[in-house]
Amino acid sequence: MSYYVPIVGLFVLAAGFALFSVTFAPYTGPRRYNRAKLAAYECGIEPVDQPLTGGRFPIKYYLTAMIFIIFDIEIVFLYPWAVANDALGVFGLVEMVVFIGTVFIAYVYVWRRGGLDWD
Repeated sequence: MSYYVPIVGLFVLAAGFALFSVTFAPYTGPRRYNRAKLAAYECGIEPVDQPLTGGRFPIKYYLTAMIFIIFDIEIVFLYPWAVANDALGVFGLVEMVVFIGTVFIAYVYVWRRGGLDWD
């Protein structure tokens, strides 16, 4: 049980800091509100009124998001392999070449289909 004391202490410290920050921020921060600060910020584009259901996003938005997720997952698998490369030997190398080849084929497919073109 003594092994968990530092982890529990870290969680208590993080929760305490978060609670302190949220509690005292309204009292210590500036209070100069205006219409521009209260409006939603949309990357420099003037916000437009949308219906209550919200606007419809094009499917390209979701496809691009899925491509980024695929490459993030690739990094998640590459990092442990790079750390344990010596212990895995030739088998690990062959498996990683197969994995990278599969991801590369998917990348070429998306590229050829125009999934990386920004319209």
